Amino acid sequence: MLTLFQHALCPHSRYVRLMLGEYGIDARLVEERFWERREEFLLLNPTGEIPVLVTDGQPAVPGAAIIAEFLADTHGDEAEHRLLPASISQRVEVRRLASWFNDKFHAEVSGPLVLERVFKRHMTLEQGGGPPDTEAMRAARTNIRYHLAYIGWLVQTRDWLAGDRLSLADLAAAAHISVADYLGDVPWNEDEAAKNWYARVKSRPSFRPLLTETLAGIPPAKNYADLDF
Repeated sequence: MLTLFQHALCPHSRYVRLMLGEYGIDARLVEERFWERREEFLLLNPTGEIPVLVTDGQPAVPGAAIIAEFLADTHGDEAEHRLLPASISQRVEVRRLASWFNDKFHAEVSGPLVLERVFKRHMTLEQGGGPPDTEAMRAARTNIRYHLAYIGWLVQTRDWLAGDRLSLADLAAAAHISVADYLGDVPWNEDEAAKNWYARVKSRPSFRPLLTETLAGIPPAKNYADLDF
């Protein structure tokens, strides 16, 4: 049995959970309050960051990008579960877009939103907690608009973000957007193509556990769990 150290509203954790769902892999979920820097967790990942995947008899696999490669190597050969294309050039595009959302979108949108609105509520001042930074949240809500426009442009020229089938790129994008969507910070009325793409990903069985999970004291936005929104 795999164990995933994660947090329900961490977008990188959600990315891994979507992968596990698409591969049909069961994993035990352990909530990790990474800001507490537990000694036992730091032994698994000295950076103190989530997610971390652990399986018996193997070294811990730290970080969403490394976990994605690990799962592709160990479970991605079957055609119906393949989230990386066979073609090298297509794989480059999938990885480029997965990096766009895991790095750029996270830095500009999902990271600041979840930090200011969720994680800081539980952090001490020494851990980086305190009142939300309204300027950081305002910037994130502005930045999400051009990311949505980019998604809309991509899916008007392709069936999915990186090509003709679902890939890691779609899961990365959907994982990060789902955090902003939970918090009610996605202006869906601004790009119909992006909205329709997200509805398709959101309707997949791998997404169901995310849609039914809620955080105490932070209820999801009204239409978060609606498949027809």
